[in-house]
Amino acid sequence: MRKIYRSASFALTMAICIALGGFVGEASAGALERIQNGKIKIGYRDDAAPYSYKNAIGEAAGYSVDLCRAVVAQLKTQLELSEISITYVPVTSNTRFKAVQNGQVDLLCGAATATLARRDLVDFSIPIFIDGAAVLTMADGPKNFSSLKGHKIGVLEATTTEILLRNIVKKTDLESEIVTVTNHTDGRAKLEDGEISAYFSDRALLVHLAAQSSQAKSLHVGTRYFSHEPYALALKRGDNDFRLAVDRALSRIYRSDNISAIFDNAFNGAKPSDILKAMYLVSALPE
Repeated sequence: MRKIYRSASFALTMAICIALGGFVGEASAGALERIQNGKIKIGYRDDAAPYSYKNAIGEAAGYSVDLCRAVVAQLKTQLELSEISITYVPVTSNTRFKAVQNGQVDLLCGAATATLARRDLVDFSIPIFIDGAAVLTMADGPKNFSSLKGHKIGVLEATTTEILLRNIVKKTDLESEIVTVTNHTDGRAKLEDGEISAYFSDRALLVHLAAQSSQAKSLHVGTRYFSHEPYALALKRGDNDFRLAVDRALSRIYRSDNISAIFDNAFNGAKPSDILKAMYLVSALPE
C-alpha cells in the first residue's frame, strides 16, 4: 500500500511539474513564437488622434495603428506566414504599459514617448515620430504661456506632458492649478466650457483636437514647443528577437514609399517637418 501511495504521489508531483512547466514556458515564450501561430495583439488608444483612435465605424485607426499594420505585413514576410490576424486591444494612458508587461498586448501602437524611466517597464522600437508639447487656448484667452499665471491648466493624466507641466509650474512663478483629465476630448470640453484656461499636450494632438471641435475657429494652438517627444512602439522588456524583427520592419518601411502614404493618410496631406524627415532617414537602418 505504501509503495502504491508513493508511486501515486510521485506521479502526481510529476504531473504538476509538467503542467507548471508548460504554463511557465507558454507565459515566457517570446512574441515571435506566438506570432508563428498567425496571431498578434496590438494595443491602441481610442483618444489619441491622429496617432491612435477609434474611427466613426468603431475601428482602430491613426498613424501609429497604420504603421503597426505595415509592421505586421513585414513580419508576415519575415516569418514566411500566409496570414497574421490582428486583435486590437484598447488601452488607456494609465493601463497601456501594464498591458505590455502582462502580455495582454504584443505591440503598443499609440502616442507613447520613449523615456529612460519607461524603459524600466517596457522596451521600445526605433522612433516612429517626433512631436512636442504645446498649449491649446481659446482665441480670446491668454496669449502666451506666461499669461497663464494663476490660471487652471488641463493635461492628460499619466503622461510625460503631465510630468513636464508640473515641472514647469514648480520651477516658475506661474502658480497655476493643474487639472488632470482621463482623455483629450474631456480636456477640450473643459477648455471650451471655461473650466480651464489652457490645455497642455503634444502639438499634433492639439491641432487635430481643435480641428474636430464645433468651436474650431474659437480655438488657438500655440506655436511654441516646450519639449521634444520621441514616440516609439512599446513591447515586452527583454524580448530581443521580437524587438529586432519590429525594428527591421520599421527600417524597411522607412526606406520605402509606404511611410509617405501612412503619413499622408493620418495628417491629411500635411508635410512632415524637417526633424521628422531626418528621423526617418536616420532610423532607416541598413540591413
